[in-house]
Amino acid sequence: MSADLRSFFGRPIIIGGGIAGLMTALQLSPEPVLLLSRSLLGADNSSTWAQGGLAASFGEDDDPAMHLADTVAAGDGLCDRDVASRILQAAPKAIEGLAGFGVRFDRTPEGSLCLGLEAAHSRRRIVHAHGDGTGREIMRALIAAVRSTPSIVVVEGVEARRLAVRENAIRGVWASCSIAPFFFGSRRVVLATGGIGGLFLDTTNPWGSCGQGLALAARAGAVLADLEFIQFHPTALDGPERPMALVSEAVRGEGAALIDETGQAFLQSVPGAELAPRDVLARAVWNHLADGHHVFLDARQRPGPAFARHFPTIASACLGAGINPARDLIPIRPAQHYHMGGVAVDSSGRTSVKGLWACGEVASTGLHGANRLASNSLTEAIVCARWVAESVAGTPARRTRPAFANVYPPPAPIAVRVFLSRALGIVRDGQGLKAAARALLPLAESKDAVSDPAAVGLMIAVAALLREESRGAHYRTDFPHHATAARRSEITLEAALAAARELGHSPSSEGAK
Repeated sequence: MSADLRSFFGRPIIIGGGIAGLMTALQLSPEPVLLLSRSLLGADNSSTWAQGGLAASFGEDDDPAMHLADTVAAGDGLCDRDVASRILQAAPKAIEGLAGFGVRFDRTPEGSLCLGLEAAHSRRRIVHAHGDGTGREIMRALIAAVRSTPSIVVVEGVEARRLAVRENAIRGVWASCSIAPFFFGSRRVVLATGGIGGLFLDTTNPWGSCGQGLALAARAGAVLADLEFIQFHPTALDGPERPMALVSEAVRGEGAALIDETGQAFLQSVPGAELAPRDVLARAVWNHLADGHHVFLDARQRPGPAFARHFPTIASACLGAGINPARDLIPIRPAQHYHMGGVAVDSSGRTSVKGLWACGEVASTGLHGANRLASNSLTEAIVCARWVAESVAGTPARRTRPAFANVYPPPAPIAVRVFLSRALGIVRDGQGLKAAARALLPLAESKDAVSDPAAVGLMIAVAALLREESRGAHYRTDFPHHATAARRSEITLEAALAAARELGHSPSSEGAK
């Protein structure tokens, strides 16, 4: 990187090199933009690993209203219907736009899009590429488009550490790389940093997805929303490898069944069975495992011999574990997969901090509610990227002063994984959440590398503690029922720290440690 950074000052800065970040950069073209990626484009991000596809109402028996109904039902009363309707109405055209960037979707011999079925969808509406290689194919095309766009400057191997804020307005980004820290001055910054899987022991996300975008926003004073809602995918490949390989529910959409070690189905009492919403199915699998059983996905009959052709990525992961899905049972267990919560944004992706936007998994738009409907995540990213770009482009560029680059340690999430995995898993309770908050508080208040991951974990724990009900992916044994009214939650880092300090001073804290 050149030591002279003045040419970059004033450009919009996009933090994150996944689908949300790349799409936002492309939609901003031809306005000059700076894109910061902590790794080489296409490496170490959840977008590349995405298997299922993008959900949109392309079928003749489908329409956006049906897609909305399925989304709202899965969201368990917490979706923002207006936001969800707007996103899902725009989805088909946005996916067609991806094809314009060179994405090679799977099509019938007649040229129509192949549409898959996934859990909690009432219609076949999942658009995919190379079977289960959708994320990889989209990233291939978007990276090529970004690299060939002169107005986009990509800086790889650089990680944002802090946002410079003055009077609740963005002034720039402090970033670090292997050479030295840098300061990039800008009054327009977009967070597109992905999720939080790296904060959990069992996850299908890359380890680098450890909530750094949430930490950046929180330390800048932004409001975050619905942090307690963390989706656990019910069928991750059970084995020693971490992160865990995902076995897409598209496999169940093609007829694979869940059984235990006795060969018996155990979902008879679960409405929807194999195609129940993810939160419902994850709890059912978790409870069966807790009862001492082993759980397997049986794909020997359906899709059977066609498994490797339809799902080459999953087949490869299984073969690496010594499993032939056409002949053998696939051992599975739930694993952290997606974060419904994030930085609170409006319909244009604007946060509560002036000059700061968020897009993709790091944002909380209101689409997903308490439990994301399968394959709505990539759809949300590509649709909202256009609206974010339009909002950024419509915000006048203003000069900002250079600043010395401060040194901040890279995030080190290992120490917090045990606390989040224990207290913020599929089943929760108040005592566990309080214990986690107390343990995370001193880590979040430290100046060490653990402070940012701990701060994110602390905000999640406090948000989960304050939600005294069970809804969607948030299930509490001490509050097993819905509250009378559905409400979204909001929190700031300052409020979470204050709540945790109060817990530490409560009369019962000594006995609960």
